[in-house]
Amino acid sequence: MTTTGLDPHADEVRTLPDALRLRSEKQPDETAYVFLRDGEEPDSSLTYRALHDAALARAAAFGAAGLSGARAVLLYPSGLEFVRTLFGCMYGRVAGAPLQVPRRRESVRRLRRIADDAGTTTVLTTAEVRDEMHARFGDLPELAGLTLLATDDPALVREAGAVPVGPAAPGPDDIALLQYTSGSTGDPKGVVVSHANFLANVAETDELWPCEPDGTVVNWLPLFHDMGMLFGVVMPLWAGIPSYLMAPESFVRRPARWLEAISRFGGTHSAAPSFAYEMSARAAAEGKADGVGDLSRWRVAANGAEPVRWQTIQSFTAAFAPNGFRRSAMCPGYGLAENTLKATGDRADQEPTVLWLSPQALRDGAVEIVGESTHGALPLVSSGGTVSSTHVRIVDPDTRVPCPPGRVGEIWINGPCVAGGYLGRPDVSESTFRARVADGSDLTYLRTGDLGFLHEGALYVTGRLKDVVIRQGRNHYPQDIELSAERAVPGLHPNCAAAFSVEDGERERLVVVVEADGRVLKSPGAHALRARVREAVHEDHRLTADEVLVVRRGTLSKTSSGKVQRRACRARYEDGELAALAVVPLAPAADTADSGREA
Repeated sequence: MTTTGLDPHADEVRTLPDALRLRSEKQPDETAYVFLRDGEEPDSSLTYRALHDAALARAAAFGAAGLSGARAVLLYPSGLEFVRTLFGCMYGRVAGAPLQVPRRRESVRRLRRIADDAGTTTVLTTAEVRDEMHARFGDLPELAGLTLLATDDPALVREAGAVPVGPAAPGPDDIALLQYTSGSTGDPKGVVVSHANFLANVAETDELWPCEPDGTVVNWLPLFHDMGMLFGVVMPLWAGIPSYLMAPESFVRRPARWLEAISRFGGTHSAAPSFAYEMSARAAAEGKADGVGDLSRWRVAANGAEPVRWQTIQSFTAAFAPNGFRRSAMCPGYGLAENTLKATGDRADQEPTVLWLSPQALRDGAVEIVGESTHGALPLVSSGGTVSSTHVRIVDPDTRVPCPPGRVGEIWINGPCVAGGYLGRPDVSESTFRARVADGSDLTYLRTGDLGFLHEGALYVTGRLKDVVIRQGRNHYPQDIELSAERAVPGLHPNCAAAFSVEDGERERLVVVVEADGRVLKSPGAHALRARVREAVHEDHRLTADEVLVVRRGTLSKTSSGKVQRRACRARYEDGELAALAVVPLAPAADTADSGREA
């Protein structure tokens, strides 16, 4: 299959700026990026030459400001100025740390923690965001001492126009980006991503999900997030194909906009977490996606960033098959910031694979494949395999001994996409990024903290090592408990629940928090909703939720990709910051497993 991707082994392509320079020479007037106003109509665009020139101008300005070789926080809404500045930082050897624009005071505090961790007081942003930040949060001490520099101010570029870009062009081992992990709360950790990491990851992504010359990317994911950045910015540049960008809120307000844009602009590649596909299928079921046109050109619908649900794949493909969407276009994958992004994935043109497993065996760390019709059978979707030089092993997290086939263990990764470590944290970087299997080998691995197993060369992810709920020596995965909670009451939104354990000094308690909007709360009401959730969790898992909290929609802490942050939710619960609706004590009930009876 012929692709337009650059050769990562060519001497002239050693960094992402090298890739942009080549595109500006070979395809100077071709459209690189288009931003869609309200997620619908083209508002502004960039050619490769225009982007190259704008990036060089910003690099010169950063050099004049003394930022070459330094670090800066990038604070941008989705749009083309982020793209200009991202490459300007790379050209100017400024290690940028992209973050979400703060909307709440706590977000400003996180901004300051990350700036301090990165060792910088410089925040690159737009004039509009700068003014809004000062107007809304100017009284916060966390904002004091930070310099907000507007890169879209014409005076900035004009005054620095004649200044050289920097002391030297970036090399493969130089920092391309500081990616602060989504789960960061009070202790943020910046993943140090090199240019070599970026090129390796995008080359592997192109090998797994090839971009042909007629390809087009459509992306609504936030650009400061690793998944949105790779799919929306880096991959299309690598492939030399246009990328149509929209703001995340355009999708959230009306999910059909995403699919309409794919149809209107001939999208071939797009990516989203599982909840986005579920929201789109729900919109179709409610008659809110009637304007979606032809989706037959959509070849890669990457699905990652959270557990991929089989029912979601089924409902989405059924809903949009009449529009030409093919089941083989659905491409589940697995990745994380510490591996730059992608680690594994289902190859394009292969239909998603599912295993039906015994949940009882899985709780004991065993993989027992059962029939789909088996009572209580748990569907687990394959996250696909690796490509090129990336390798995955399943390792016992305690003994560091490789797990035999049929056992669940921690997912360990070795390959060129594994980042250098966490900024300024040599000890945790050594234990996380340079782990060794207990077999005497010198080969090092990234410890992901995720649990899973390999079956016929494909990875199946079962949960997070630190999020597992343990009862009577058995592992219960919180995402399974959350799914039961979501299904307990019709009308609840996807990703509306968080399940976690807390210690009360005597025992471990299971807490389930569920978001609900006014429509759901009218019927059955908060108290009945809590009772139904508790009953569903007990029925599906033989577990008793010690507490079920119903909170207003939008309350749960989530990552930029919409994934629930369980540890952050647990911390807020323990601090009394989760405001519950109509909390009425539920009668105690013993777990079936705790009482000695089999599930």
